[in-house]
Amino acid sequence: MNYYFTGILIVLFCLLAFAKPAYPAESQTNVSGSNTSIEGGYTGGATTYQSGSSSNTTTNSTSNSNVRSAPPTSSAPSYNSMTQDVCAVGGSLGVQTFGLGISGGKHFVDKNCERLKLARILNDFGMKVAAVAILCQDERVFESMIHAGTPCPIDGKIGKEAKALWSKYDHERPDYDLYVKRMKARKDKETAKEKLKNLKNVR
Repeated sequence: MNYYFTGILIVLFCLLAFAKPAYPAESQTNVSGSNTSIEGGYTGGATTYQSGSSSNTTTNSTSNSNVRSAPPTSSAPSYNSMTQDVCAVGGSLGVQTFGLGISGGKHFVDKNCERLKLARILNDFGMKVAAVAILCQDERVFESMIHAGTPCPIDGKIGKEAKALWSKYDHERPDYDLYVKRMKARKDKETAKEKLKNLKNVR
């Protein structure tokens, strides 16, 4: 039994004498946690491209913005009358484009309105012939007076005397253009009748 135990001890001493202790390949210092030992050469750091290699990156960016907006709207001026007894009317016009806006306005006098007011005032003063005379400046009134057989006053004359003067100085009539056209139409009508009459007499 003693020999058996002695033999085991001798074998253990031989193993201790010839066996080398195992050491780690590199020394490490642990603060906390665990580390893994890596054998062999290891070089850390940034990756380096091999000789002859290159890397180029080009980025082009172009942005164009062209915004066209209309300017504020052009407003035509308005016409305000302080009273209704005004013989004037207002007119205005405005034009607006992308690059320019123009507006304008003007007053226009109503001649017919002025005649009516003047005639009313003259009549109120008892000047009835003068009131009629100023109304006769309107060609419509003048023509209606002729058709009614009461020609408008001229040079202080009324009635038949006024009619004779208007026939003599017809170029002074307010409706002269219409009067000439009407007289020509009547003359052409009378000429046509004469021709037709003569043609019947020949047959």
